Amino acid sequence: MGLFRGFVFLLVLCLLHQSNTSFIKLNNNGFEDIVIVIDPSVPEDEKIIEQIEDMVTTASTYLFEATEKRFFFKNVSILIPENWKENPQYKRPKHENHKHADVIVAPPTLPGRDEPYTKQFTECGEKGEYIHFTPDLLLGKKQNEYGPPGKLFVHEWAHLRWGVFDEYNEDQPFYRAKSKKIEATRCSAGISGRNRVYKCQGGSCLSRACRIDSTTKLYGKDCQFFPDKVQTEKASIMFMQSIDSVVEFCNEKTHNQEAPSLQNIKCNFRSTWEVISNSEDFKNTIPMVTPPPPPVFSLLKISQRIVCLVLDKSGSMGGKDRLNRMNQAAKHFLLQTVENGSWVGMVHFDSTATIVNKLIQIKSSDERNTLMAGLPTYPLGGTSICSGIKYAFQVIGELHSQLDGSEVLLLTDGEDNTASSCIDEVKQSGAIVHFIALGRAADEAVIEMSKITGGSHFYVSDEAQNNGLIDAFGALTSGNTDLSQKSLQVGTWAYNLQAKANPETLTITVTSRAANSSVPPITVNAKMNKDVNSFPSPMIVYAEILQGYVPVLGANVTAFIESQNGHTEVLELLDNGAGADSFKNDGVYSRYFTAYTENGRYSLKVRAHGGANTARLKLRPPLNRAAYIPGWVVNGEIEANPPRPEIDEDTQTTLEDFSRTASGGAFVVSQVPSLPLPDQYPPSQITDLDATVHEDKIILTWTAPGDNFDVGKVQRYIIRISASILDLRDSFDDALQVNTTDLSPKEANSKESFAFKPENISEENATHIFIAIKSIDKSNLTSKVSNIAQVTLFIPQANPDDIDPTPTPTPTPTPDKSHNSGVNISTLVLSVIGSVVIVNFILSTTI
Repeated sequence: MGLFRGFVFLLVLCLLHQSNTSFIKLNNNGFEDIVIVIDPSVPEDEKIIEQIEDMVTTASTYLFEATEKRFFFKNVSILIPENWKENPQYKRPKHENHKHADVIVAPPTLPGRDEPYTKQFTECGEKGEYIHFTPDLLLGKKQNEYGPPGKLFVHEWAHLRWGVFDEYNEDQPFYRAKSKKIEATRCSAGISGRNRVYKCQGGSCLSRACRIDSTTKLYGKDCQFFPDKVQTEKASIMFMQSIDSVVEFCNEKTHNQEAPSLQNIKCNFRSTWEVISNSEDFKNTIPMVTPPPPPVFSLLKISQRIVCLVLDKSGSMGGKDRLNRMNQAAKHFLLQTVENGSWVGMVHFDSTATIVNKLIQIKSSDERNTLMAGLPTYPLGGTSICSGIKYAFQVIGELHSQLDGSEVLLLTDGEDNTASSCIDEVKQSGAIVHFIALGRAADEAVIEMSKITGGSHFYVSDEAQNNGLIDAFGALTSGNTDLSQKSLQVGTWAYNLQAKANPETLTITVTSRAANSSVPPITVNAKMNKDVNSFPSPMIVYAEILQGYVPVLGANVTAFIESQNGHTEVLELLDNGAGADSFKNDGVYSRYFTAYTENGRYSLKVRAHGGANTARLKLRPPLNRAAYIPGWVVNGEIEANPPRPEIDEDTQTTLEDFSRTASGGAFVVSQVPSLPLPDQYPPSQITDLDATVHEDKIILTWTAPGDNFDVGKVQRYIIRISASILDLRDSFDDALQVNTTDLSPKEANSKESFAFKPENISEENATHIFIAIKSIDKSNLTSKVSNIAQVTLFIPQANPDDIDPTPTPTPTPTPDKSHNSGVNISTLVLSVIGSVVIVNFILSTTI
């Protein structure tokens, strides 16, 4: 007898919304096949559809002019929820569903906060995941605060398509300019306005001058920049696209490199137009000579799910217990995964195909049991994949004359040199093909079918001692079902098992649904950054943990990457804003993967666990969002907009225990040499260089990179300083080097600290000292230059019209009468993009 006790890992399996699953393509300067999805939780309102069309149409003209007549929006599909009423204009979708959404219309992430944003967690110049708009914003209820929807769409499109970032910064709204003045973070610097405090309480509002923070020497946290309503500056769309005069992106001439904007931080001080101009879109187009046509819209309404299982029962399925494993996984799909109301059929194939079950609508366990009784019982014959697919089309066609949006779930273990003969038929069908490859001999033609139809594909090895097939089948939930209706675990489970044989392999899967439809469940989604890769290029694993749209922090997240020979590499994923992880505490956990063992297919699985009092929700607005406009300066007076709800970003909600498992599908690696692999991986770039001060020293802190990106330990660090940010960025090796003899590197992902005195800066007119780091590994491979920290050699001057002479109060220190008192006669202000501190050099004088 074997007794098992413990927690059950939930197998909630869904693919992360990937940028590479988008259907968007650029054709003759026009963006085609954009998918805009209205979330099922949005109350029915046909005006939303009208406003989406108006927004995209206006945005197309604005984008065309902003990109110097290069780009416009050609055609767009709007996906309408199943629970909205029928309309003769609505067609059945083909491949379009929530998983492929480029724009999502859904309630705000946080109540009352309607700012549009783009889910973006990769590096500068890389595509984002999706754009999020709220219904109220589309309906024009927030136009004063965020500007016209058409201009907003172009702002967010630049995030999504070209991987640029915002040119404002709510965490650092002001900075010290070379002019020795306090300036608002913006681009271009020529945008005019006033810095004021505007507070409303009890129906009355008060405007007053800003106060200087005694610590930062900048304006206090309650001070805001109010732009002038009438402007002449044309840039930038990534700052405040709502300004009437703004019609351009900041370029090399107009870009504000001094401002601590996220664009400067993430894109190495390049302007947004420089990043866009370096994109493949830009390189593959030339300006148009005539205006573009208006966008064409397709209205698509989600309907009941139709899926046909196409199962391989050829002779090769008799080996390695494949047929039995397939049937176990198919039973799980039929019992637990496929949703009530769905239509399900089944086809078997070997060298020919057989229709086992015509479409049956799932209403109860009776229909599920009927389908399970039809699973294959013995393997025999050859492999004809196209026969199975064509019979599936026949099954589906008996219910609907068109195959649009129907799904074919194909499992096979063999290659078929005739499979490519039906690729065109599959492409034209409108059906979605999901492919599960069992064993090594998966057919490339079927993988291509899956990609071109927007389906998912999985690789499951014979060597793996896990429930990979169940994982793959379990991942194939409907792309359009409300999340609350999908199979999910609720709570913690304890269980006992009585084994009937010794030894016996047992697989446990417990599923349920959300206990309350108004409380979104916790989900884990996983992906690799590429589907196809070649050595020595690294790959990145991503896992996103959300409750609704709110990130979950503090979870323990582990990735399992399995090769086709069954070798498994285990990686701890981190949300620390270092190495492969672009943003700290955004709920996306990341890590580099370089431990290739062979050529061929690899599969990804991610497990996440949140223990009691460790995992938590952080209520903060999403990154990469359009700027909220507090108001305008009109004829010298502030005309304020309605204040947005304040959020205490320190407020966190602790979650109960949870466990989740997510499949990230399969990827292929080629050109892997024989083991052991040569060392071709440098340390990862340091991206979180930060600073504090103690007495007369600058103390730098950062997260340690590794010998191979974020694994191992580097050999040494090189720290250099310069009075020119561009010289340090572009000619790092020529800058003045800091003595780091006493700096001994730590293991990757540890916190590093180093103190030094700023000396030997010779430029007489220097206003800043810039600091950066490179890392060297044992093979003398060198990292990229880190983010750049800066020391400001002056106390900035405030505009007299902006300030209140009353300083922000600070605690008065108790004098130490055992020593001579000091008089501060020289101040060095230290600022790092990401933090602000003050350095005071004290010269003592006797009183």
